[in-house]
Amino acid sequence: MAPYTGEEKHITVVGGGLAGSEAAWQLAMRGIAVTLFEMRPEVMTPAHRTGHLGELVCSNSLKAVRKDNASGILKKEMELGKSLILESAYKSRVPAGGALAVDRALMGERITDAIENHPNIEIRRELVQCIPQPPAIIATGPLTEGPLADELSSGAGVPLYFYDAIAPIVETDTIDHDHTFVASRWDEKKTKSSDPLKTEPDTTPSPSAEEPQRGDYINCPLSRDEYEAFVEDLLNADKVPPHPFEEPKYFEGCLPIEVMAARGPDVLRYGPMRPVGLRDPKTGRRPYAVIQLRAENSQGTAHNLVGFQTRLLYGEQKRIFKKIPALRNVNFLRLGSIHRNTYLRAPDCLNEDFTLKKAPGVRVTGLLCGVEGYMESTAMGWLTGVMAANELRAGNVLELPPVTTATGSLYAYIRRPRMKDEPFAPTNMNMSLLPPLESPGKKIKKSQRRLLTAERAEKDFESWLERINIDS
Repeated sequence: MAPYTGEEKHITVVGGGLAGSEAAWQLAMRGIAVTLFEMRPEVMTPAHRTGHLGELVCSNSLKAVRKDNASGILKKEMELGKSLILESAYKSRVPAGGALAVDRALMGERITDAIENHPNIEIRRELVQCIPQPPAIIATGPLTEGPLADELSSGAGVPLYFYDAIAPIVETDTIDHDHTFVASRWDEKKTKSSDPLKTEPDTTPSPSAEEPQRGDYINCPLSRDEYEAFVEDLLNADKVPPHPFEEPKYFEGCLPIEVMAARGPDVLRYGPMRPVGLRDPKTGRRPYAVIQLRAENSQGTAHNLVGFQTRLLYGEQKRIFKKIPALRNVNFLRLGSIHRNTYLRAPDCLNEDFTLKKAPGVRVTGLLCGVEGYMESTAMGWLTGVMAANELRAGNVLELPPVTTATGSLYAYIRRPRMKDEPFAPTNMNMSLLPPLESPGKKIKKSQRRLLTAERAEKDFESWLERINIDS
């Protein structure tokens, strides 16, 4: 990528998470001088543990990489866009079947090292408490609070919020492996049972070369009695209460396990504890339910409980989880917790180029602008950085990516005008955001339709990159 050789340009980026780090990198790679403000480790948050840039605070999974999956489509576009975050994730990958899971410490170190050593980026470890002078990008994330949050909300629409939860992490050597088996799920559509959770010998065919390979997860099987006792414990356990002035709203894609349990006795068994695609080699049968543990680091010394984000009190977590046979002697390296996520009502307070209506020249990006998820935040940071670089270098507005692409469809979701009383909530990338294919005159199977949608997205994103010529 050729450096910018014209008159020196400068921009401020506030926030060194995924979106802020990606935006800073894209700007710097295009010859723009960047001052990146990150308050950690001088000022920490309830969720962060290090001063690393791009630190992952919830799951260590960036979701699926399959080409016909919405998350996989977005990753492909970020790969084409030379995303620092995605490159760092792949270099820090740990086994997780068909998902991109990472050693989060190693990933943070890679991102930090890259940005610290880029000649166009200056890092300032300081807390920013007001909207900076333009040009600037605010990527302070969902934990934004204090004077900056107050200023963002003043005259720009009241910030909205939801509660987000974190899953526990356990020490691998303390797991009782007499009560576990190692396997990954494969394509659940290939199960032959009409009831996807019927407990019977699993005759599902072995996975093909293109499907996740077995052996990436530690599985803790539960009998029906053990599962029902576990659900009952969750329902009766003490939880961290929300503030008395706030409604306990949750993001549907990351519900606490006790909230799922309260929705029905089988909700967990059809969700994170589903046994589909798994067979316990000790019994030759599919378990009634399973708890899956995914590697947390490249050494395999720590595993997290997949989908087990929770707001249970710490003592309750230890009491309940240690009733699970495989976890009865486990050492918790991190217990689950809950935190409040803030976001803006983007359609009302942001212009088409992500700039604040109340502060022209200052963009807001990442989770704060109304997306949810690691790669979604990265993609919006990437797009915002490219937009700002184009404006600083060429002085014009960047052509937006087509809505047929994952990046373009996420942007379109954020920007779609809403009625005053119409709700606006953060979204993950999903196939429903992409427009349907033009009818070919005959019915196409769902799997083929998804694949064709993915191919269209990749082609249109590549054409857009060539057309806007952002790398020259």
